[in-house]
Amino acid sequence: MMHVIGLMSGTSVDGIDAALVEISGLETDLQVKLLAGATYPYPETLRSQILTVGAGEPISMAEFAALDDAIAEQFAQAALAIQAGYTPAELIGSHGQTVYHRPPQTNQRRNDKVVSSSPLGYSLQLGRGAAIAHLTGISTVSNFRVADIAAGGQGAPLVPRVDAYLLSHATQSRCVQNIGGIGNVTYLPARSTVNWEQQVRGWDTGPGNMLLDLAVQQLSQGAKTYDQDGAWAATGTPCQALVEQWLQQDFFQQAPPKSTGRELFGLDYLKDCFADAGRYQLSDADFLATLTELTARSIAHSYGAFLPQLPAQVLLCGGGSRNLYLKQRLQVHLPSASVITTDEVGLSADFKEAIAFAVLAYWRHHGIPGNLPQVTGAAKAIALGEIHLVTTSGRDSIESHPH
Repeated sequence: MMHVIGLMSGTSVDGIDAALVEISGLETDLQVKLLAGATYPYPETLRSQILTVGAGEPISMAEFAALDDAIAEQFAQAALAIQAGYTPAELIGSHGQTVYHRPPQTNQRRNDKVVSSSPLGYSLQLGRGAAIAHLTGISTVSNFRVADIAAGGQGAPLVPRVDAYLLSHATQSRCVQNIGGIGNVTYLPARSTVNWEQQVRGWDTGPGNMLLDLAVQQLSQGAKTYDQDGAWAATGTPCQALVEQWLQQDFFQQAPPKSTGRELFGLDYLKDCFADAGRYQLSDADFLATLTELTARSIAHSYGAFLPQLPAQVLLCGGGSRNLYLKQRLQVHLPSASVITTDEVGLSADFKEAIAFAVLAYWRHHGIPGNLPQVTGAAKAIALGEIHLVTTSGRDSIESHPH
């Protein structure tokens, strides 16, 4: 049994999700108990810097180093805060803050423009693990994506193997649908299926909350950062013709393995969406309803196009699981499935991703692979993450063990 802290900040850059978990077992006997979970917002100036860099604005190396340090400090503070009052954690798994993600793709296009062409992927998360280990005095695993990418994979999504051992059902097929800034799915066949783990699938489904959040910020002149419960969008009517047009984009048609991020579904994409919507004289609420519909239909489309069968249950997690209008639209487009949250099957919907990186760190500690090659496209299963050990001689002595 081990106390592990999982730290995660997604593409929405809302803040750092921290989970203190008690983990026992290894794979088939893996057990996780959430002891504490909290979200620690970034200082607004730091969040603004992250979003600026993520949007592709140039930055000097000195500024880059300072940003990396500032993010690490926030992650370290979150780790120390989440364990207050509990037995100290023995390990931290920190995903860090993604500022750039380029999957291995050839001639990925948007509106007839090539936006990505590279045979080997690249993914950069700031908030270096060595600094977190130094500041907390706790051995830290970080940089989870690079080992999978080095093996020819997308480096994402990385949570499906964790989902498989925490959320699969003996007789029912399930989809675990995370809706953060970007949406990603894990398809879990019933455990009674032959070669069960080899049948697990997963990929990024496309935009989750990202376009919605950006649009709400613009339409409210910065007064709001997101559409709480989907209440604003729920007063509008989706423009299905626009959604049909948007779903023709290459990414939605591309078969897995696939992953994406702010580089594709960011501010430039939203500008294109606003321009497209100009032909339909939509109200602000109609536009938000249409973006919500894009998220819902892109998820349902990917299930129909790329799954061996539709699931009996869809388990939602992430911030989008709290969007009641989005949840309703998903249920409309997936009528044969029961759309619920992971809370309802015993795993926190708010902190599932942070819990997953605690498990991945725990597996790295035990030398257990964390990726699924059929999900990421990697050549082999491999232990993920770089370990930054705090030695018994003192906090300042850190050993970095690459993957």
